[in-house]
Amino acid sequence: MSVVRVLVVDDQIMIRSGIRALLETGDEVDVVGEAGDGRRAVDMARALVPDVILMDLRMPVLDGVGAISQLRADAATAGIGILVLTTFDTDQNILAALQAGANGFLGKSADHEELMQAVRRVAAGGASLSAVATDTVVGHLTSTARRPPPHEPASPEDLRKAASLTSREREVASLVARGLSNDAIAERLFISPMTVKTHVNRAMSKMHVRTRAQLVVAALRAGLLDD
Repeated sequence: MSVVRVLVVDDQIMIRSGIRALLETGDEVDVVGEAGDGRRAVDMARALVPDVILMDLRMPVLDGVGAISQLRADAATAGIGILVLTTFDTDQNILAALQAGANGFLGKSADHEELMQAVRRVAAGGASLSAVATDTVVGHLTSTARRPPPHEPASPEDLRKAASLTSREREVASLVARGLSNDAIAERLFISPMTVKTHVNRAMSKMHVRTRAQLVVAALRAGLLDD
């Protein structure tokens, strides 16, 4: 297995040092750099093009959401996996990071195995929504944010996209937003995991999102959990 090149971004030196120490306990990961703010992270990502960025959200100069948006807007860095470091206490920031294009979330208190699993998953092109930490985030979001925030209602465009979904795609998308894996959805709906994957991919295409994480946000905003 090839070595995963990681950029660690957090404004607290102790947290960066701790994450580096966990990552470098084996030979699977090479920490290619550290950054203490979002602007520096964007510059380093463009220069180094790591496989994965571990990104804090609350930082000076440019916060994590702003950094993610800039990285996704640049063709040179758009494909980098981004794993957000969080303490799970800021729902609005978490939703914004998902919308900006984060691939998943990792708690700052994660142990070595959780960290390595999440990094490997994102490096392989997947989302870390199946990781324990992100299941916690998704479950929390779906229990506290079943409707779009009053200041950010579903737009006519959101509703138009949702209306283009078939009834099965709506059902699958709502289950994704509730934190269920493809296997769990397949078991609930009595269909194969491959069929679930097809429905997920079609729903993502129709909702104009690129990641499973973004589908969660789109489903929440369009009120699919109210069906």
